[in-house]
Amino acid sequence: MTSETKMDLTPIRDYTDKFLGWMRGRGAVLIVTHDHPDPDSLAAAMALKHLITVKTGQPTTVAFGGMVGRGENRVMVEKLEIDLVPLDSIDLNRFPVVCMVDSQPGTGNNSFPQDRKVDLVIDHHPLRETCQEVHWVDVREEYGATATMMYEYLEAQEVSFGTKLATILFYAIKSETQDLGRDWIRADRRAYLKLLPLVNNSILFDIIHPEVPRAYFAHFSHAIRNAMIYKDILVFNLYEIDTPDMVAELADFLLRVDEVKLVLGMGYYEGVVALSFRTLRNDLNSGEILQKVVAGLGTAGGHGMIAGGQIRDTGGDKESLASLEQTLTHRLLEVMHCYPAPGVPLVSE
Repeated sequence: MTSETKMDLTPIRDYTDKFLGWMRGRGAVLIVTHDHPDPDSLAAAMALKHLITVKTGQPTTVAFGGMVGRGENRVMVEKLEIDLVPLDSIDLNRFPVVCMVDSQPGTGNNSFPQDRKVDLVIDHHPLRETCQEVHWVDVREEYGATATMMYEYLEAQEVSFGTKLATILFYAIKSETQDLGRDWIRADRRAYLKLLPLVNNSILFDIIHPEVPRAYFAHFSHAIRNAMIYKDILVFNLYEIDTPDMVAELADFLLRVDEVKLVLGMGYYEGVVALSFRTLRNDLNSGEILQKVVAGLGTAGGHGMIAGGQIRDTGGDKESLASLEQTLTHRLLEVMHCYPAPGVPLVSE
């Protein structure tokens, strides 16, 4: 056994013993993901549900806001039988215990009411002041994925799990760290390698290669045609979209443009402008940059090389969204100390 696979799990075992002991006997448990949950949020929620079911036997519900829109995520929910319900469809008073994974209270990226208490937070994004009111907090900003933290919980508690949960945990780490190419530490690699032999390869293939509607390619065409480059910064606007996940997917895709080091994308979905920020520079904190860009307009969060944000109460017409794009571009260029910079289209007609 190499040092890569060895780890002292005693602190994690002690911590999980304490919060599971506190939770035991308190009644039904609600686990909240962030809105439009990605694989990391879904994996962390399902792993926590499995841990609670095995260790305390309490009924546990996983709830989310928004939608599961990205093709890979829809296939993952179907093939791996992920059981989750819309947050707005349940009576929150039924749950004496509330947990939040891959998100934190008051961040703007989850639909859980801010005036309700949260008992447990497990996350890998920067710690927010709102967590001061939370009884149990495990936030590890250095980790590449919340799924890695949950794998360590299961391992520390010696809880066995099947190939479906192993597959979702593995895919979460794989997608969140871009195959260990972005924002990862040894703990992520260790979990990745230990989960790999347990994965259902057929389901993993289906997740990575989902069928997508024709509108999916229309979004790619739209983003490519209206993307503007300012030195090493690329900005694109999808305007109205049918799934907010497309903004993040296209931000990852357009980061491949040669000489581009930062990408900011936006799209309007049901009254909210979804933002995604990506960078290849490991000397930047994406969350801090995007928070500065949206200050006074919306909310944002992230760390390392990826970040996301939301701007609410803005017009969805093309003129309003074009004006917002200009404002965000101006602010981003100023934050990155490269204003003014002439914009050049990614492609010419």
